[in-house]
Amino acid sequence: MNTLPGFHNDAVHADSHGFQHVFVPGSSSRTLLMLHGTGGSETDLLPLGRSLDPHAALLSPRGKVLENGMPRFFRRLAEGVFDEEDLARRTHELADFIESAATEYGLDRTKLVAVGYSNGANITGALLLLRPQVLAGAVLMRAMVPLVPDALPDLAGKPVLLASGHQDPIVPAENTRRLAAMLREAGADVTLRLENAGHHLTSYTVETAKHWLAGGAI
Repeated sequence: MNTLPGFHNDAVHADSHGFQHVFVPGSSSRTLLMLHGTGGSETDLLPLGRSLDPHAALLSPRGKVLENGMPRFFRRLAEGVFDEEDLARRTHELADFIESAATEYGLDRTKLVAVGYSNGANITGALLLLRPQVLAGAVLMRAMVPLVPDALPDLAGKPVLLASGHQDPIVPAENTRRLAAMLREAGADVTLRLENAGHHLTSYTVETAKHWLAGGAI
């Protein structure tokens, strides 16, 4: 376990519970689970997390699947075509990590919010559909329907923000709307925000997520 340059001395960079990850303690009870996109790492979204909530703890694992040397959280067969068997297995693996890391770091699980971008947003969606009990809520940036479970889970009242772009060439807006409808059918309290943007994050996306988190739903 090593300290992480650029962050508080209490921040750690560890390889435990099955994932290389970073944990940055916070001054509030909220934890943001930062889940990167394809080619990212466990440090990529830490500045975003700190921007979204300067007081939250940050927990950020690195995806374990490599695609042409680029870390991801699960395999895909082609752009927008997921290996659903691998996705399901990796989702449970990530959920187990969340549970064990929450115990080690003493996290309040009623305040644990996933913030996922692209591939990280898609596995966040899979967590909501397959292991929703590990999350208090979620922010999904540029997400699509990850899979269709045999039965929808009970997401009664779970707050979820979906932020996507009308011009996204990877995630069509209609696909994001389908995911929103699926989560609402399961009972989640879904906020959907579509902007005139592509797949990359924008300042509008960040401000939307910051405002949503500040609203106090979690």
